[in-house]
This record gives sequence, C-alpha cells and structure tokens, in this order.
Amino acid sequence: MQDKTKASKASNLIPGATGDWEVVIGMEVHAQVASQSKLFSGSSTAFGAEPNSHVSLVDSAMPGMLPVINEECVAQAVRTGLGLKAQINLKSVFDRKNYFYPDLPQGYQISQYKQPVVGEGEVEIDVDGEPLRVGIERLHLEQDAGKSLHDQHPDYSYVDLNRSGVALMEIVSKPDMRSSKQAQAYVSKLRTILRYLGTCDGDMEKGNLRADVNVSVRKPGGKLGTRCEIKNVNSIRFIGQAIEVEARRQIDIIEDGGAIDQETRLFDAAKGETRSMRSKEEAHDYRYFPDPDLLPLELEQGWVDDLKQHLPELPDEKHARFMKDFGLSAYDANVLVAERERADYFEKVLGLVKDAKRDGKLAANWVINELLGRLNKEGHDIADSKVTPEQIAGIVNLIASNAISGKIAKDLFEIVWSEGGDPAQIVETRGMRQVTDTGAIEKAVDEIIAANPDKAEQAKAKPNLLSWFVGQVMKSTGGKANPAAVNEILKAKLGI
Repeated sequence: MQDKTKASKASNLIPGATGDWEVVIGMEVHAQVASQSKLFSGSSTAFGAEPNSHVSLVDSAMPGMLPVINEECVAQAVRTGLGLKAQINLKSVFDRKNYFYPDLPQGYQISQYKQPVVGEGEVEIDVDGEPLRVGIERLHLEQDAGKSLHDQHPDYSYVDLNRSGVALMEIVSKPDMRSSKQAQAYVSKLRTILRYLGTCDGDMEKGNLRADVNVSVRKPGGKLGTRCEIKNVNSIRFIGQAIEVEARRQIDIIEDGGAIDQETRLFDAAKGETRSMRSKEEAHDYRYFPDPDLLPLELEQGWVDDLKQHLPELPDEKHARFMKDFGLSAYDANVLVAERERADYFEKVLGLVKDAKRDGKLAANWVINELLGRLNKEGHDIADSKVTPEQIAGIVNLIASNAISGKIAKDLFEIVWSEGGDPAQIVETRGMRQVTDTGAIEKAVDEIIAANPDKAEQAKAKPNLLSWFVGQVMKSTGGKANPAAVNEILKAKLGI
C-alpha cells in the first residue's frame, strides 16, 4: 500500500483519493540575535538565569521608560541581510504590534511592519541533486516576549520576563517550497549561514532559532489554497513531520467536502498531529502604527559597505573553493561546510598538510570518513574531538610520503584516538614505518609463492586470486609492506 504522507521524489506531489496534490510552504524563522544585551535595553541575554533576574525597567514596561536601540543588534541584522544577498534598506521604521498576553508587559511588541531593515534576498538549497532558490521576502527586527510557566503550581501560572526585549530577527520566506525535504533543507541552510556570520548561534533546543511554518495545499497549477500556520517548531526533524501531517490533514478535509479554516496550529510531536490554537490573525488585527518613542532608523551606505567588506567567507563560496582548489566532490564539500566548526577544522588540517593542493582530497577523506565517522558513532561533535587538526595532518603527511600504508594509518588513528601523541613519533617508536625495501618485499613474496605452489599456478590463470597473495604478504610483514610494491612484484613473479 502506498504511503500517502510522502511526496514522490520526482514531482513532490502528494497522492490523494481525487488525484495528486501539491503542498505550498512558506516560513517565518525567528532567530535570536547574537548580542550580549537586549534590543532596547542593557539587560543581559544570557541563557539559564533565575526567572526575572535579567529584566530592566524598560523590559518590564515601567511607566516613562523609553527604549534605546542597540546598535550591535542592527549591525547583526544588516550582516544577516548581506549574507542572504538581500536589499539593505537605509531607512526603516519600528512599529507597535498590539496584542494582549500576560508575558507581554507593554501590551504591544516593538517590531517592524511595512518598512523593515532588510528587503528581498534568497537562499540556495539542494535537495536530492535538484537546486532551488528560496526567495526571502524580508528580515525585520523585533523584541521577544516573556515566557509563561504553567507547570510550576496547579492553581497558578507564572511569568518570566528574562526573554522580554531580547532581539529577534524574523526572516520571512516566499512560499517557494514544495516538500518537507525542501523546507528542512532551507532551515538547515539558513541556520548554517547565520552561524557562519555569527549573527545567531542557531541553538534550537534553547529556542534561539524556531520556525512558524505556513502550509497550504492545492491541485497542481491551481490557485493557492487557504494556509494554516504551525507555530514555534523547534527542530529540523519536527518541521518535516509537521508539514507532512498538516498537508495530509488538509487534503483529507478537502476531499471529504470540507473547507480549510485559516488558523494558527501547534504541532504535537508525541501524537504526530497538529492542533488548533486560534483563528489566524491578519495584520489589521494587530493595529500596527509607528512607535512614537523611536525615530526612523537611518543607516549610512558607508557603514553598510564596511560591514559587507568584513563578512566571513560563507558556505556557498567555501564549498566552491574546496571543490576548485582541492578537488573535493560536491558531496564531500557539502559535508565539510555544513557546520562552521567542521569547515574550520578542515582548514586547520589543510594549513598543516605539506602539499595541501595535492593532498587536500586525502585530508578530506580522513576528516569525513575516519574522524567524523568515529565522532558520530560515539555521539560527539567535532568541537569535542580528542584528535586535533595537527594529528590528522600528521597522519595525512605520513601517508602522502609513503611512510605508512592506509592500513597502518588506520591502526595509527586508533592509537592517537585512544592515547594521543604525535603520529610521526608513534610510528618511529612502535616500528610502524612502511617497508619500501623491494628486496625485503621480494623475499616475503618468494616465501609465500613457494609455500603455495598450487595457488600460484591458479593465479596465473585467474589473476583475481592475486589479492589473496597480497593479503598473505601483508600479513607476513605485519601490514608494513608497501601495497603497490607488493602488487608489482607479485605480478612480475607470477607472470600476470
């Protein structure tokens, strides 16, 4: 039976009882600005403090307290816009977004509406080898609300205002995505860009990056359907699940003769369903108007240009350079640039490899296959690696100089992983250097052939048996013989 919750890889269409459906996805990603103080006050943004310990008079909306813009938060928003290849608006306006909730002490949120600091941009993603450009509608700055706590006491709810006033960048995409995979790839890529820029740490567990996902369905080529917004999805995995569940819910309702209500919903990961929160508000419901306590934000082009000049190399540029300069495959480059820490680690290895242009591919193989493979197996990130870039580069240099074989290198990696130490010194003190003396290898080959005359005759007729002889020679030399030399000598001796 076909799984109706999964779009086909080729078309991204979802099968239904009345034919195929297309899902249309747009996203509003809320990214906490990397800043030590809040958007309009000097209160700390440090995570994990005692409730209501990082709250100024401005954050708690005491009468007469006026907001003062944090310049670094503005700079971080502009850097992000530049990283998204977006239009930077030299004039923007802060507005009051009016709604009432216990954790919003002012009764309004200072945000941006018609005149945001950043305009249209784009994010390039790749899903199953198919590139896609997701348009960015806007990026605006706004202050976060506090947090309501409902599980502290059976009869009361509490409010923690530590997050009140924390600076957020709301990054609004165009409805350009057509599958849960594309949406996941988009958020992953956006998170990577933010982390490269240093404008948001992307920590979804702490709520520093979270997404509101807008989902609608339609017949292919038809008019856009009624959308529902799934609020505050805080993991890449849940984003995919929420989209598939919500799309199926909407398709089932329409095919049963019903209509979709425009509303805000929550995703319940434990039950695998979305639940209605409230009817979806429109902009006029919030009664936006310019904040009278804040002048329009006016930026100088020279200041923006200076920020642009000092941007770090971003993932797409780094990806292209790794492929061009070091001969990496697109897949290997993707793995290395996916996290800034990985890319930085690899760059340190390259800086220590004697011939990086020649051996860059070899270095990438060791970082990806051996180091990352081992770290993943043991549940660690590269930031926690016990094996340093100097040690990986040391192993690569030993392989490249034919001092050790690939097999010896793996044994050496195990020693370095478990005990540490300098790879070159370990090779010398433990006698692990590869045997390149053709005389010694020839002697070992002669002994193996003499001990196995029948197999030697068979190998002459069936050259694929040569690998058995190679294995025996390597075994007799403790894995130290140069494999290429062993092959050449065996072929000569057996007339292959």
